[in-house]
Amino acid sequence: MSKTALAGLIAPEDLLARLGEPSLVVLDIRSSIDGGGKAAYEAGHIPGAVHTDYVADGWRTKVGQAPGLLPPLQHLAALVGRLGIKPHDDVVIVPAGVSATDAAAAARVYWTLKTIGHGQQAILDGGFRGWTVDPARPVETGPSPERAAPPYPVVMQQRLRSTADATLVASRSKLATLVDARSTSYFEGREKAPEAARAGHIPGAVSRDYTQAFDAATGRLKPRDDLAALFAGLPKGPAISYCNTGHTAALNWFVMSELLGREEVALYDGSMTDWTQDPERPVVTGAV
Repeated sequence: MSKTALAGLIAPEDLLARLGEPSLVVLDIRSSIDGGGKAAYEAGHIPGAVHTDYVADGWRTKVGQAPGLLPPLQHLAALVGRLGIKPHDDVVIVPAGVSATDAAAAARVYWTLKTIGHGQQAILDGGFRGWTVDPARPVETGPSPERAAPPYPVVMQQRLRSTADATLVASRSKLATLVDARSTSYFEGREKAPEAARAGHIPGAVSRDYTQAFDAATGRLKPRDDLAALFAGLPKGPAISYCNTGHTAALNWFVMSELLGREEVALYDGSMTDWTQDPERPVVTGAV
């Protein structure tokens, strides 16, 4: 991406300078849940951007009671190819820029692309909201362009994904730090996701509420020093980010791995809705 962009993020002015490059794919991920979806995209988007609805297009899939798992690789290969993304393209992911959960959606798409082997992607800092702060930046209307390419040649990067078994080993051995992205009420067991069989957190986990990484006033992630302070105190070594469905945890994964440069950070996409389906997997409650 742009030489002036923080790793993983690209500023609006840097994206503006690259619009029209044949190797650039601008991916507008606004959904009906965050940002108005297809209708909002057609009413105004970054010139040349391709639209994919984060919810409707199946960036995540439900298996049993776990609604946020990585979809079959064949589905992802077809989806990414349909969006016109080829292995050497630069992809800029554009969320709405309206909420922390919207930023997490962008992080989850980023993680998915990296997990299937794509190496060049960034999130537009501030999303579409941040783009439109400057009225001089161009906006176009109309339907999403057709940019179809062959199915993406997936090369799975398993190190980026943690399974229930791997997370259980990490919990018991303490060889990796488990980072819980949910709010305190979920961590302590006073609330739970509807699909989760039990309330609480994985033994040994530490709490880092993902919303603390997001600046609601600007729609951007907080400055790097603030993010470093948020994740200060975590033990060195591997880390596994989890939440309820692998959605909000993607933002913590993105901050730790892509912005702060922590090595060996994985996302447990099944998270608590998957973890709690097996009564043999331990869950604890109590204060942070």
